[in-house]
Amino acid sequence: MEKQEYVASRQGSFADAVRLIVRTVVYVVVGGVALIAIATVVSVLGPMVAIDLYTPPVAAWWTVFTAVVVQGVPFLLLGTLVSAAIGAFVPERIFSRLLPRNPALAVPVAGAAGVVLPGCECASVPVAGSLMRRGVAPAAALAFLLSAPAINPVVLVATSIAFPGSPAMVLARLVASLATAVVMGWLWVRFGREEWLRLPKGRTTSGASGASGSRWQNFRAGLQHDFLHAGGFLVVGAAAAAIFNIAVPRSVLDLFTGSAWLSVLLLAVLAVVLCVCSEADAFVAASLSGFSPTARLAFMVVGPMVDLKLIALQAGTFGRGFAVRFSAVTWVVAVVSSVLVGWWLL
Repeated sequence: MEKQEYVASRQGSFADAVRLIVRTVVYVVVGGVALIAIATVVSVLGPMVAIDLYTPPVAAWWTVFTAVVVQGVPFLLLGTLVSAAIGAFVPERIFSRLLPRNPALAVPVAGAAGVVLPGCECASVPVAGSLMRRGVAPAAALAFLLSAPAINPVVLVATSIAFPGSPAMVLARLVASLATAVVMGWLWVRFGREEWLRLPKGRTTSGASGASGSRWQNFRAGLQHDFLHAGGFLVVGAAAAAIFNIAVPRSVLDLFTGSAWLSVLLLAVLAVVLCVCSEADAFVAASLSGFSPTARLAFMVVGPMVDLKLIALQAGTFGRGFAVRFSAVTWVVAVVSSVLVGWWLL
């Protein structure tokens, strides 16, 4: 009887997992196709309606907005798929086993891990907190927090598509972002204090060590949350970029674009305010064609590391004092790294 019950339970778990897989695939395919179809229809009808209303600026706004959204949605979908899979199926304890015990040596290793472990900036904060709970040095966890959403393969491929024929921009983003993450980790090793960091409390999850059904449930829930959440920020960021391109007078732009330093600082501040997802920010940066390559590089380096939603997430996870100090220093280091790398490569 016990053997029959065990076999029946295993069969039930397998059937549940299959059903969850089918539902997830249907959700991804239908959702992605629907979003692309809607964006395509809007991109066609929007300018036509705007022209009929004799408002050329609105037509131009629609053109910029839909171009950013249509280009960004596929990479956003791919990024959230990989991020959800990492969160559901890869045990977080694997990081602590691979990192050196010396914090100074663990920082560059953790930073480089972001190259092969995709994830959005929203997911990097709880992952970093989980690593700290498992004994990973805070400096290494913070380096991973900054690098994972900035230099993962999805982001780098999206950057190459947004800047066709410009491999130097992709390399510059990789070098500047990784340098920022490693420098911030080393700064924490040297100057960080335990009282500044409120370690997150443990929580019970049914992650990679749980049942198959639980893992697929976590995957589907993570995919839905990340895609809808990041998709909303993509739409808002695309709208803000379109408004910026259309509404800001050319004379104001000339004031900033005429100065290398002012243009870098302006886009670095905009990156904080716009809160564009890292899988799509390259398309927003490419649309800001009036600015220098170094300024657009600063936009892409600062955005995945310091923006309003990340500051809020860090404040809720690690404490307000930590978020203020860490975000401010990260912004400065990211801007300096962008300027130096841009001068070197661009």
